[in-house]
Amino acid sequence: MSSFENLKKKAKEALGTIADVSAEAYKVAEVKAKELAKTAKLNADITREKAAFRHLYQDLGTKYYEKYKDDPEKDFAEEIEAINEAFERLAAKQKELEELKVSESSEEEACDCCDDESCEIELAADDSAEE
Repeated sequence: MSSFENLKKKAKEALGTIADVSAEAYKVAEVKAKELAKTAKLNADITREKAAFRHLYQDLGTKYYEKYKDDPEKDFAEEIEAINEAFERLAAKQKELEELKVSESSEEEACDCCDDESCEIELAADDSAEE
């Protein structure tokens, strides 16, 4: 056999081996891709189910609170009281915010001459000059 024939034979064998390895690598990659896709789908499904669960759980808690907020059962008295206090704090902060907004809007109406920011600067300068 000539050296060219030997080279040709070895090249065919190498290409066959490369083709076999490539085919096997493709199959492994395909299986992994399918596994990853299934994992991603399951994770998305789990996230949706958890969100639905939280929503249902919250609705149940809201309904229970509304029904028993004035006369809680002994086992839930602490939680109901904590929620009532949280509502009171929230209402106080909302009232404070509304008062602040009303106060700010009345300060803005103090000068009717223009809508320009320079006017406010002039008013501030006038106030400092009076001192």
